[in-house]
Amino acid sequence: MGKLLVSAMNHAPELTGCGKYTGELVALMAGRGHEVEVVTAPPHYPGWTVKAPYRNRYSTEERDGARLYRCPVLVRSAMGGIWRLIAPMSFAASSAPVTLWRALRRRPDTVLSIEPTLFAAPFVLLSAWLTGARTVLHVQDLEVDAAFAVGHLGGAGGLKRLAAAFERFCLSRFDTIITISQRMAERIAQKGIPEERIALVRNWVDLGHVRPLPTAYAYREELGLPRDAFVALYSGNIGPKQGLDVVVEAARQLADRFDIVFAIAGEGPSLADLQRQAAGLPNVHFLPFQPYARLPEFLSLCDLHLLPQQASAADLVLPSKLGGMLASGRPILVTAEPGTELADFLVGAATLVRPGDPRAMADAMRRHQAGEVPDTRERCGQLATTLSEKSAMDALEQLLVMERGCDLPPKSAGR
Repeated sequence: MGKLLVSAMNHAPELTGCGKYTGELVALMAGRGHEVEVVTAPPHYPGWTVKAPYRNRYSTEERDGARLYRCPVLVRSAMGGIWRLIAPMSFAASSAPVTLWRALRRRPDTVLSIEPTLFAAPFVLLSAWLTGARTVLHVQDLEVDAAFAVGHLGGAGGLKRLAAAFERFCLSRFDTIITISQRMAERIAQKGIPEERIALVRNWVDLGHVRPLPTAYAYREELGLPRDAFVALYSGNIGPKQGLDVVVEAARQLADRFDIVFAIAGEGPSLADLQRQAAGLPNVHFLPFQPYARLPEFLSLCDLHLLPQQASAADLVLPSKLGGMLASGRPILVTAEPGTELADFLVGAATLVRPGDPRAMADAMRRHQAGEVPDTRERCGQLATTLSEKSAMDALEQLLVMERGCDLPPKSAGR
């Protein structure tokens, strides 16, 4: 069995995004007998406030067979502009001594860094160099490209060049880079990383947990949704990358259709603005995140899943919520340009409309409500199977903690 040290700004009990997948990865690696330690922040995403009962300070805990070292992070609910730099930089600074300490103390076989945030990568690389560990970067989000694409950071040439140089410096020094989509792998290769050092492992779904269920009418009533309406559901982070404005504007075009309602579940930096935009629309319902234990039931209360994205971010991130949508067996309406990886992946499994086109989204919803679209359940099930948790974990285990004597990626320079 191997020893793994993980540096990750996000971790369980966060219910969405990187934290969800890092938490599951850590739990499953520990469950397979590996010794795992994690340097992370208190749970704060997607609302960008530290969740009770956690406090924004150094602490330790045992969780799912791994030991966690939590480090403070500077966050606030309005996470725009320079704060998109301050938060990850603060975590990199607060976690650096802990990462170095645990690496020197435990001498791990592999040090794994999760992007975001890449700001912590230099300290991960230093820790590995001092101890001779292998280094792996798990890219959940090309955060430099995404930050400029969705407007988190201004388009100033100097800042962009500096960020790109920092990114190239970090990427070039990892032994292995794991990413979650083919387009992201291609972008990483374009940044000068040899293809043989890049591995593709898509985000996964627990098919034993999320599965097709009868429509959860009782859950609808519990959440204040009409029992007999056609319900379109979005569940996840509510931020700039999601492009949820188009959902509200589509709802505005369908405001006279009392038999079609929109449920938007989640939290994030754009929630307040979205609520103001939807003010006065009786067909839009905002819901909090639901407990993970009720996820199968929650994903089955709708007639249609909504998966909007900003066009500029379409090939920079692959939505983490996609696996659950597919596994639920419900139809999916996606905003994606033809030729993007999301569009290509979902051929035959979803209805596609162009990003930023509320009229097209509203028209597609009318067709779904009227039963005028092909049945996609079989294709959704096939795609969900390709995202099975076991297959992903087998691949990740091989990449992260390889047995001695096998073909290994090159060691870091310190050994």
